Amino acid sequence: MERNKAVVVLGTFDSKGEEHAYLRDVIEERGFPALTIHAGTKAPAPFPVDYDLYTEAIAPRGGLGRDEAIEAVIEKGRSVVQERYRQDGLSGVISAGGGTGTYLCTEIMRILPMGTPKVMISTVASRDMSRTVGTKDITMMHSVVDLLGINSISAGLLERAAGAVCGMVESNERHRTGRTKKRVGLTMFGFITEGAEHVRRHLEALGYEVIPFHANGTGGMAMEELASEGLFAGVLDFATHELADALLDGYCGGIGPGRLVPFPGRPNPPRLVIPGGLDCAVLIFDRNHIPERYRERSIFFYDFRSAVRLSREEAATLARQLAEKLNRFGRGAKLLIPTLGWSEADKEGAPLYDPAMNRFFLNTVRENLSSAVSIQESHQHINSSTFAEQCAREMHAMIQNSGE
Repeated sequence: MERNKAVVVLGTFDSKGEEHAYLRDVIEERGFPALTIHAGTKAPAPFPVDYDLYTEAIAPRGGLGRDEAIEAVIEKGRSVVQERYRQDGLSGVISAGGGTGTYLCTEIMRILPMGTPKVMISTVASRDMSRTVGTKDITMMHSVVDLLGINSISAGLLERAAGAVCGMVESNERHRTGRTKKRVGLTMFGFITEGAEHVRRHLEALGYEVIPFHANGTGGMAMEELASEGLFAGVLDFATHELADALLDGYCGGIGPGRLVPFPGRPNPPRLVIPGGLDCAVLIFDRNHIPERYRERSIFFYDFRSAVRLSREEAATLARQLAEKLNRFGRGAKLLIPTLGWSEADKEGAPLYDPAMNRFFLNTVRENLSSAVSIQESHQHINSSTFAEQCAREMHAMIQNSGE
């Protein structure tokens, strides 16, 4: 097959030149063109490269502190990589580095959309990489040994890594087929899995491809990012539970300010919002270790986590936050409320069932919601197939009305 898109070899060549030259050579030996980008902040590249970010971003300015130099290289590197991608001249990216190199090069990689292979060989990959990877499909590979030139162990490691990125690129080439179905992004989490399964089935019956996201903090943010890239015809935000956990620092609370907020100047598909899981916050404790502040609450013991019913004050705060977020979407959003409960713990006979509190929450939302945002009630439980069918029909109508 014809290969005219390059695999980018990105790294701090001033400290790890041998390693990146080795990656380049292996990639080219496998029949893929390589594009070298030097992202070091100490000196120019020790050998000819396609782009020298030190020469372009640091040398002309002079006198930069280390942190300033790193940020300058990241900014320039993102610009270069993004431009190559826009020109359809990039098929993947690979890098190798220590702590600084890992931070610097993954920050540059992050500019690329999902599906573009991104491989990072790192001496610190055995640490918590949640902030490094974030919502991106970056493949982290632990180097095990330190990266100081080429030896019998590091050579094998780098060769396998180069083979991995080439294999990913080749897979993209072989399986790049035309998409015929429109996609709908669907958020879900454990307490509403049954409902989400029903929703998926009904949406698929309407001809959509359903892309699910576990609303665990990172999952919701990943969905927002992909929505802003234009991947979805619509978003069915079935699990907004992350907002409750963010309020109480719960298990799924690791969201950013962009959760359930439209991106200015970028695609914002129609969004149907359900209060899935907004009856509770999920915290890490079991029935034998209940924190003092929650002992008087209604509690649903799950596993090593437990769900606590929100207080009146917390519910009011959350309702105002939800209304404020939805107001930014205006007519692009609709709120659909199942009045018989919002999770498996919130139904008649279950530990968190409290219709009066749900009604208080809903009334507070109404008081703060713009008239541009549609709100509708449904006398169903969130996990019922009937409610799921209604969600699917509403989503379908919103997509059709948007012209998608």
